[in-house]
Amino acid sequence: MQVKCVICDQIESIDDHSLQAKRLRNRRIYMYLCKPCHKRIDEKTKERHASGNFRLYRKPKQKEDLL
Repeated sequence: MQVKCVICDQIESIDDHSLQAKRLRNRRIYMYLCKPCHKRIDEKTKERHASGNFRLYRKPKQKEDLL
């Protein structure tokens, strides 16, 4: 199966029977990233996380009052 990286538009070939290929076929929202792009994003995310500027904006859990 031939796939195209969404960032650099590099075309690669992956195994037709792999889990990644199945996800790409069945769910179109999955994006394919080539290995250099995936590695670069992974490194940049880890750098931001280590710097302390990386925040996940999740809703705070609300405690239910039992009174």
